[in-house]
Amino acid sequence: MSSLLDHVARGGHLPTEPFLEVVPAPSARDVAVLSFPARVVVAAPVTLDWVNAHLPDSGDIFSEPMNPPFLHALERRLGRRVNSIDQMLVAPALPGPPAIALTEIRDHIHPRVRHAVGYRDDVRVYAAHGGLLTIGRGLAGRWELSMEVLPEHRNAGLGRALVTAARHLTPAGAHVWAQVAPGNAASTRTLLAAGFTPVGAEAILQTPLVAAPGAS
Repeated sequence: MSSLLDHVARGGHLPTEPFLEVVPAPSARDVAVLSFPARVVVAAPVTLDWVNAHLPDSGDIFSEPMNPPFLHALERRLGRRVNSIDQMLVAPALPGPPAIALTEIRDHIHPRVRHAVGYRDDVRVYAAHGGLLTIGRGLAGRWELSMEVLPEHRNAGLGRALVTAARHLTPAGAHVWAQVAPGNAASTRTLLAAGFTPVGAEAILQTPLVAAPGAS
């Protein structure tokens, strides 16, 4: 999985045949369905036969694995739940220090920080005047960011400065990923302006819940 994500991050194209691949989950925490152009990867402890048997016959094979009927079947099978279906964007690290003044903090009380710690390892948290940035290692060890700008500081370029700072704080030669909900057009525009490229979509299944009765 890590080599696949690195290939995509560097602008590589994935083979389109077969369009659907099932691979082992990269860790006990990380279970996901990833969608790329004409390619879908299910990273979960299920078989290809099981996946094919639970895909709805909608006539659109490329969207079926990311649609609610299949994702709900996967939730029931694994006793997990989909947190969100997000757009994936990625950008390479930038040299030198960030242009914005940041203070690294150890406070894991903030809701966004608690969220990041639940999904990522090696989480670092940085505060700016009016905003917060987290960077950590998420799915298959990739570097991931999250950021938040206080309402009174929005529409002034702070979001773009924060996600650009994340590129400077990412190790040289690596890439940093961002996940954005489909309706969050503001964050999408911010990331595009900061040099991020959309590469696909993902659905992360959160850590185990009690399996639903009758799941199969």
